[in-house]
This record gives sequence, structure tokens and C-alpha cells, in this order.
Amino acid sequence: KSFIFAFSIRQSTFKEISSRTMRRQVLLFSLVLHLSTVLGQISYSIPEEMSSGSLVGNIAQDLGLDIKRVKSGKARVYTGDGVGYIELNTERGVLLIKDRIDREAICRQTTPCALHFQIILENPMEFYSITVEITDINDSPPTFEKNEVSFKISESAVIGATFGLDRAIDLDVGKNGLQNYELKPTDNFILKRNSQGDGTEKVEMVLQKHLDREKEDIISLVLTAFDGGDPQMSGTIRISITVLDANDNAPVFTQSTYTATVLENAPIGTIVTGVAASDADYGTNCRIKYSITNSLDQAHALFQIHEDSGEIRLIGNIDYEKMQNYHINIRASDDGGLTDSCKVIVEVVDINDNKPAINIMSKLNMISEHSKMSTVVAMINVQDPDSKNGKVQCFINDNTPFVLKSTSNNFYSLVTDSEIDREKASDYNITVTCSDEGVPSLSSSVTLTLQISDVNDNAPVFERSSYEAYIVENNTPGLSIFTVKARDADWNQNARVSYILEDSSVNGVPVSSYVSVSADSGVIQAVRSFDYEQIKDFHFRVKAQDGGSPPLSSNVTVKVMIQDQNDNPPQVLYPVQTGGSLVAEMVPRSADVGYLVTKVVAVDVDSGQNAWLSYKLQKATDRALFEVGLHNGEIRTIRGVTDKDAVKQRLTVIVEDNGQPSRSATVIVNVAVADSFPEVLSEFTDYTQDKEYNDNLTFYLVLALAVVSFLFITCLVVIISVKIYRWRQSRVLYHSNLPVIPYYPPRYSDTLGTGTLPHVYNYEVCRTNDSRKSDCKFGTVGSQNVLIMDPSSTGTMQLMQNEKNILDEPDSPVEVRSFIFTGVMILIMIQWRNTLFNLLCFLNELYTEGVCSHILLNFEWRLRKSPRKKGRLNFGWLLPFLLFFPCLNHIVCRHITEIKVT
Repeated sequence: KSFIFAFSIRQSTFKEISSRTMRRQVLLFSLVLHLSTVLGQISYSIPEEMSSGSLVGNIAQDLGLDIKRVKSGKARVYTGDGVGYIELNTERGVLLIKDRIDREAICRQTTPCALHFQIILENPMEFYSITVEITDINDSPPTFEKNEVSFKISESAVIGATFGLDRAIDLDVGKNGLQNYELKPTDNFILKRNSQGDGTEKVEMVLQKHLDREKEDIISLVLTAFDGGDPQMSGTIRISITVLDANDNAPVFTQSTYTATVLENAPIGTIVTGVAASDADYGTNCRIKYSITNSLDQAHALFQIHEDSGEIRLIGNIDYEKMQNYHINIRASDDGGLTDSCKVIVEVVDINDNKPAINIMSKLNMISEHSKMSTVVAMINVQDPDSKNGKVQCFINDNTPFVLKSTSNNFYSLVTDSEIDREKASDYNITVTCSDEGVPSLSSSVTLTLQISDVNDNAPVFERSSYEAYIVENNTPGLSIFTVKARDADWNQNARVSYILEDSSVNGVPVSSYVSVSADSGVIQAVRSFDYEQIKDFHFRVKAQDGGSPPLSSNVTVKVMIQDQNDNPPQVLYPVQTGGSLVAEMVPRSADVGYLVTKVVAVDVDSGQNAWLSYKLQKATDRALFEVGLHNGEIRTIRGVTDKDAVKQRLTVIVEDNGQPSRSATVIVNVAVADSFPEVLSEFTDYTQDKEYNDNLTFYLVLALAVVSFLFITCLVVIISVKIYRWRQSRVLYHSNLPVIPYYPPRYSDTLGTGTLPHVYNYEVCRTNDSRKSDCKFGTVGSQNVLIMDPSSTGTMQLMQNEKNILDEPDSPVEVRSFIFTGVMILIMIQWRNTLFNLLCFLNELYTEGVCSHILLNFEWRLRKSPRKKGRLNFGWLLPFLLFFPCLNHIVCRHITEIKVT
């Protein structure tokens, strides 16, 4: 599409302005906009000499870009190393004239004349190629290099002789360029224009009338050059002709056109070529001088011709990139004023003397490590002004996640080619190297430094998969136990690690009450003082969390091992030390050497060598009789027991652990050297109990005994009431005159006269598997429920008949049921009381054992001395037996258990 905008301002209100000035102001400027989308390029056409700030075109609209995109993309004009004549107004999205444009200064005679630049946008990176064609206006008049030129012409010059004139130079092109010449006056000479093969014209002055020196020896002419512009502009040169005597032969060049080549880096003084002309005249009229006339390419400033020899030398530096060839106009003139001209075309040979120029159009200084593939990092333009040697190949250094892609001719984009990991490389120095194909090849390089911004993509990692820490018990709260350390491969805030104690519990208690973790350093500190005997080790988890968003974390298990200290003395388990009773080990007088009296059992709640126990005999009534095993605590005899040895032996055994410093405990072992229990009893009757009992336990024990006794008496009253009620019912049967059949239950036995004792006793003896440890603990009456009867049934029946008690009849069913019911109730009460006494004995075993021991001793004494009525059950001694039999059962069972443990 093409759009032509014409802006005209007519000045019709100012009548005092001349018509010439009016015509110049009628057309202020003409803007021709040409929009082309071929190959992604935008082209504009503007006239030269537009004022600064003039509109070139609405680039945003033409490219289909929004003004917001132009602003956010930081759009700018990139011209490489050229001069910026065009600027971009990002507020309006238009291109404006930055500096005055002179087409002749930029392009000289080259047509068309255009400015090439790029529009660069960022985020994302884009660029557009822009071409602005500069059209010529008639702002330069034709000019001659000299204001005046002189000729010497012989009067004998023939009609038709030609004389070369200096050409006018018009920097404008096209119709604004040089169009016509005019020579005045034309009395003797006319103007002749001949076209040359390179598009230029040769202007010659032709003699049309013989000269007559006698009439006019000097002729003055004016040559005027005109352009085709509107308004038309012109330039003049004065021609002075001196009429000489006859010289009828002009110089003639051997060639009309000469060609030569020269290297662009040829040094000054290099001979380029030579020209030659000949003159058929003789004498001074054949002496030829050579000179260079003016040319458009300023050849006279680079080349010099020797006026006598015609040798052309280089007097300046030539550059192929600036000019590829030169056209030199040579004139040969003799002394008679006759001339001839020729052209020398000098071709400049290109050499590889220019390195590729790398221009960074746009680049990023930092890129995220999570950038997508093919993200544009930089845009590069490469230029090599050489010709055949100007073909360029670009590449970057290896082992980088980037690749250089060619987007168009001499334009490259540096893009990401693989994933970027800042933890592997935090920055990259990317070297772009471009080489041409010259011989030798020339190259240039540029290094781009690209920083990689961090993304929180790495969780903290602990130095170990798990930790074990040790701390000695009884530590001071706040003591540092251990330090956990985690590292984060990220950077800055993302690598800042904080340590957090995860919520958990140890034996039902929050772990935060055991330890704490420093959030910054990871130091684990003890919150409390640890006791090895309560807890030997515990686990918890520590979480390491970084400062990223969102944060990443990892955790590790820490096991804290409590190390033991010797802070507990040994504890004696056996023999049990009581405050209110005496426990004695019996040794028969027949015991041999090595007889095991008892064993001291002790434990130490510490561990390791702190729990290694040793036993020593500290004091003894007779040190020569007993010894204690150093490691097992066994008390054995070291000689045979004799009758002279005291019955009552008292041993003090000290138990020590192996800690540093060591701790100890002592135990007193009472040993009775006797063969029978009564002998021991008589020996220990003077034993006085310790009166410092526990008041609370004594109160509860007495209260329990009183309650149980009250319940038992209540049950007994109920039983007796039932029996009396049944006895009254049986009296009715007695008065009914029914026959009574005697009945003798099998539980009656005749023992009178056959035994040596008036009563039968059963003794229960508890013994161990070790014959050396046998012991008689306590004895009980076992036959109290056996009725001793007279073998004469007659006497017995008579006694019952005299008392007329039908309930005492041995064959009475009522009596049998009564006894069975009574026995069942007594057994239930015994079992219930047994459970209660076991509970009380568990609460205060030592106290209960002492009380029960004395109760049993008193019970045995009462058993021996209690009166018994003949033929009747004595419930007076049965009551204490029922009350304290569970205590006896508990003590015996406990001693059996201790023996098994030993």
C-alpha cells in the first residue's frame, strides 16, 4: 500500500511578500510515505532537509503495535555505528527527524538514497527493520571547481577544433541534477556535449569561426550550467582565450580510456598507471603537459599525474569499503594551446583488512534459572565491510546452555538451548566469535556476562541422614547437646536455613520440654536435667526450612543417649530390713564348712560399671564363723558350727558399687545358730521392737482390723441367731414324742488313750530345695476341729440326754447343716479378709511383717494356754486364728518367693 500526504501552507494574507518568496512558501514540504511489509520490513520515503522534529511515520500503527507495548518494550532505534538521523517518540509511537538530513552528504550520487535502522523492543525481544528513503530536493546549484579557466588558441586553429571544458558538479540527482549548459557569446565558439559510457557528459567548446589575433587577441566567454529543479538553479565559469600564433596539430592520446587496478592498502607513492599523448607539431608546439581535471569522486585528491611523463601516482589512502573505483579525467595540452583528453578508470582491489564488527543490539544482564527453552538472551548484528571476504560465520564457546541462531542476514539471536541450573553455574561468560572467509581469516569476539537469578528449587539437606548425641545425666538445663547442620544449594534468602523442632512426645510428654533447637544455628540444648534411671534415650525430629517462597524443608531424626552417672547407691532387696520385727536366718549346729546361710541380694539402678556390686563383711559377732562372697553376696560358714557358738549372731554386710566415687549400702543379717524354732524363740524373746512406727500406716491398719472384726462379729451374731431360731424349731419336734435314732458321723475319732498328748497338733513346715537353706518358719495348730470323744457311746448319750439338747446329738441333721453353713460363711469371711490383708501388707510390707510375726507368736502362746471344755468346740481361740491366718500365709509365701528369686 502507498500513501501520499501533501502538506501545503498558502500564504495569501501577506501582499507585501514578493511573488518569488510566495512561490517558495506555497509548498512547505512534501512527505511521501511508502509502507511495505515485504519480508517484515517497513519502508518510508521522506525529502531531505526536513526540520528537526518533523514526522516520518506512525511506526506503532504501521507495525500494528499498541502504544503500551511500545512503552513496556522500551522501544528504541538501533543504527549500529551509524549516525542517528531518526528518533522514536515512544509516547506517540511515531518516528521523527532528529537531525537535518542532507542527502548529498549521506549518499552523494548514489540512488536511491536510504537510511537503514532497526526498532528494538524488549520483554520479549523483537526487532523490525526500517528503511527510510531520502528523496532529493533542489538544494544544491551546479558549481564549477574553478571560477575561471584560460586557453591559448592559435589563430590558425581550424574550424571544428574542440577544446575541453571543466564540467559543472551538481550534488543533486535526477531532475534536480545538472541538466544543461549555455555558452555565451557564440560568435567564435559553440558548445558541444558528448555522452560517455559511464553516464557522464564531456563538454567541449568547438571553434566555428577562424580566429583573428589581430582583431581580438583575448576572447572572454561565460559558461553557465543549469539544473532541472524548480526553481531552477545555475552556476557559471569564466573562460579567457588568448589567441596565439598558428599551431595546427593538437596532442592525441594513445587510448581514449585507460584502466588500472590498485590494492586498497597500497602505500602512498604507488604508481597506478601512465598515459601518453603525441603531437605532430615540432618544436615548442609539440611539447605536451598532462593534468587532471576535476571529477565527482575527488580523484584529484587521491591521485597525481606527472605533467611531463603522464605517470599517475597514489597520493592518498584509498579504501575499497568507501569507493570501489575512480574515474580520472586526464588532459594533454601542447604549448600551442591545443589539447586532448582521456579517462583513466582505476579499480580498487579489496583485501581482507577489516575484522567483523560485532554490535550488541540488545541483551539481558540477568535471567532466571527456570527460564523456558529458546528464551532470547541477546540480539547481535555483525558487519564486515569487505566484499568477498565479508562473509561471516559466528559461534559461541562450548559447554554453555546457549546457542547462537541466525535470524536474518548478519543478525543473530542468542537463545537458551537447555535447562539452566544456578546451583551448577551462577553466571556465564559467553564469548561470541565471528570470523570472515578471507585469507588469512580475520575474527573478532565479544564477551557477554549473564547472571543467573536464583529460584527456590532446592530443599535444605542435612549433613547426615540421622544424628546421635550423648549427654551425661544430671546435666544443667540449657546445656548444649549437639549441633545439626543443613545446607541449601540455593542463594541468598532461598539458602537461609532455619531449624524447627517438630512436635512429638516422649513418654507422653512434649519433646519441647526435653530439648530446644536454635532456629539460626541448629544448636540443640537440654531444657531439663535428665535422669538415666527414668529415661535412657529418646528420639525427635528436627526440620530445616529455607527462606524461599514457598519455603522448602527436610527433616532428620536425632537420637539423644543419656549416659549414666553413679548417682544411686545400691539397694538391698534381701534380707528385708524392718523397723518393727526381727528376721533371722537359722543355721543348724550341724552345719559344715561352706554351709549357705543366706544370700544378700542387692541391685543398683545405675548401669555399666556403676552397677557392678561387691559385698564385704563389715562387722560380725564372730568373724571366724562367716564369710561373704565378694561378687554373689552369699553368706557361708568358713568352719564348722560348735556348741560354743552363740545362738544369736549379728552380721553387718556392706554393698559397694564400682562407680567413681563409689556408693554403698549396709544391711544387718541376724543369724540364729539353733536346731529348733523354740530355741530360737526363747533366745529372741528379749527383742524390743522399734517404737518409731509410721503413725498413718498404724492408724489405717488398726482401722482396717477393727472394721473386719466388726463385720466378722456381726456375721457371727447372725449365724448364732439363725442357730437359736432353728433350735427353737427343733424343740417342737422334741415334744412330739418321735423316736430318736442315734447317728455317729464319720468325723468323730477315738484318740483317747492311744496318744501321748491330750491334743493333736499339725505343723506346717516350709523348706527350700537347698537342704542347707531349710528353715522352719511358723507352726499352726492343725487339728483343732477334731472332737475327741469317749469311746463309750453310752456315756456320751447320757450326757446329751441330761442336757436335753437335741442340737448336740451327733446324728442330728439340723446340726450337720448348721455346721456346714457356719463353715461356708467362715471360709467366705476368711477369703475376703485374706484379700484385704494382702493389700495392707503390700502397702507396708515391713511393718506388716513385724506386726504379724508378733501376732503369730502371741497366737501360739494363747493356743497353748487356752482352756478347752471337754466335748465342745472352743471358738475363743478360733477367732484370732481366723483373723491372722492370712498374715501367716502372706509371710510364708513371700519368703518362698524370695528364695526362688535368690
